[in-house]
Amino acid sequence: MASLWDDLESLVDSPSSSSSSSAKPGERGTIGPKADLDAGDDAEALRTAIEGIGTKEKILIDILTQRSNDQRQLICEAYQEATGRTLLEDLKGDTHGDFEDLLVALVTPPAAYDCHEVMRAMRGAGTKDGILIEIFASRSNQQIQALCDVYLKETEKQLTLDLRGEVSGDFSKALLLLAEGKRDESATVNTETAKVDAKALYDAGEKKWGTDESKFIDILCQRSVPQLRQTLVEYRNISGKTLQQSIEGEMSGELEELLLAIVKCVKSVPAYFAERLYESMKGGGTDEATLNRIMVSRSETDLRDIKAEFKRLYSYSLHSAIESDLSGDHGDCVKAICGGDD
Repeated sequence: MASLWDDLESLVDSPSSSSSSSAKPGERGTIGPKADLDAGDDAEALRTAIEGIGTKEKILIDILTQRSNDQRQLICEAYQEATGRTLLEDLKGDTHGDFEDLLVALVTPPAAYDCHEVMRAMRGAGTKDGILIEIFASRSNQQIQALCDVYLKETEKQLTLDLRGEVSGDFSKALLLLAEGKRDESATVNTETAKVDAKALYDAGEKKWGTDESKFIDILCQRSVPQLRQTLVEYRNISGKTLQQSIEGEMSGELEELLLAIVKCVKSVPAYFAERLYESMKGGGTDEATLNRIMVSRSETDLRDIKAEFKRLYSYSLHSAIESDLSGDHGDCVKAICGGDD
């Protein structure tokens, strides 16, 4: 898999690799706002679909996957006005399993959805570190701050304080830095700093016996994305290998997973998510929770780019992967979010 991430030449000056968190909503997504929305009509259609004998799943899928999240919030309001009940509760009562989870995700505002996924990761025995890593490595400062605001509102506690109780060691240090949502956002790149950082990373890893993890954490969790791109190039000039290869060789466990996710997102957010989607479907079972989360959370930002990367990396389409992996209403709903085959 490493070879997939080794092409650094195009990285620094390629606009397409620029973090898709900077893309405007709807530009590279598969779902955009419906032109002539009538929230009242949609709410009525959903009510009929839910209240009739046997839920008409196709109507739920058609409406909820063909409207932007902002529009779905308007439909939720209209639904509540018309029925006195929330659409969320009715969907929960009327559907089940992975299909229910997906519909609930679609009617939840993005920051609240991220927040609920983080809560789910922290719930019960053992933390689901993969969820925390994916969310905090790939979201912008604004998205992380919005998630923390929802957390505070719903729990009356600071997310960073609760996280501190869940994770430990160097992994905790890195995750907490990201969870503060204070990564440098400057667009200017300082090549000298990149060289200094690259050398510091080389000295902290490849060059010494044992690894100084704190250097990796400081640089990878705080520098801006454009700055880190330049650092990756300088690092390979110094060490002859990619930073990703060094991290894979020097570290292990959750810290390795988190730092690799950051490096991958610095290179290409869509490629990172394409790989996550591939991993969620390969082998015997499917990780439906990861699949649902990525499809919904990227549907209005960069899912078209993710589809293109998926095809480039695995030479078959994301749509066909979903088709062969999922069935029934859940499969139909995921395919509707995915958009046409390509």
